[in-house]
Amino acid sequence: MQRTNLSFAPASPAASSPREQPAPGGLCAIHQPNLFPRLTTLAKLFAADYWIVLDDVQFTRRDYQHRARLAAIDAPGRQLWLSIPTHLPSGRSTLIRDALIDDAELARRRTAGMLRQHFGTSPHWRSLAQALDPVLDSFATGRTAVIAETSTRVLLDLLGWRGRILRSSVLSARPGRSLRLADLAAATGARAYLCGTGGMTYLDPVPFAARNITVAAFRPPTTGIWSTARRLSALWALASLGPDALDSRLRAVADDHAALGATALELRSSATSV
Repeated sequence: MQRTNLSFAPASPAASSPREQPAPGGLCAIHQPNLFPRLTTLAKLFAADYWIVLDDVQFTRRDYQHRARLAAIDAPGRQLWLSIPTHLPSGRSTLIRDALIDDAELARRRTAGMLRQHFGTSPHWRSLAQALDPVLDSFATGRTAVIAETSTRVLLDLLGWRGRILRSSVLSARPGRSLRLADLAAATGARAYLCGTGGMTYLDPVPFAARNITVAAFRPPTTGIWSTARRLSALWALASLGPDALDSRLRAVADDHAALGATALELRSSATSV
């Protein structure tokens, strides 16, 4: 996959400002901040040149914004939820970015303990634990979304991702699910939008076509480490294989989707020029 030559930087309001936006081109993924995301989610973001953090939509307790499914290194079938107790100041209408942690220090200690319990026997644990320190530090913000976003950024950084992160809350977009996603993707100048299988069931491609953006379905493998990729946090694969080996797996998937996105765009360009 030909990746943009952009250095990784932590997401911040400055990183999302218009003057900081990357050069046009590449693939865009839009996704809520997830706590230690599943391997499929991490792979989709890794395949993209831009990740727009969807932080200004409603918080969903049954989603992955404040929880992750962990498994022991030697027993992936033995699974346990890691959850951050979260308070919603505005009830069910609370936006993701406004969700608050209940007892941040206790949640931090519990998270650190569960991570060590599940992955402490990994030969990669020492370097992994050091890389995860910023996630534990982010509990001091008191905001669940900050922890979730940080956990994803740390994993992407550890795997050598060279893309850029923006936030939906600072980008202009029209209302309407597909219209909004198309406008957000267009803000990056991306040539293609990577869409998960769930999103493909409701997404209207017309607003994207109007922006000259191809909608590319993200379909990762389903065997080997990918057999549990839709359920388990990517931490399991990372602790099992190590950053270098997992990077190779994700890069292969990313290359496949980059080629599909480029082919789809060429086909549409040819059709419109006829």
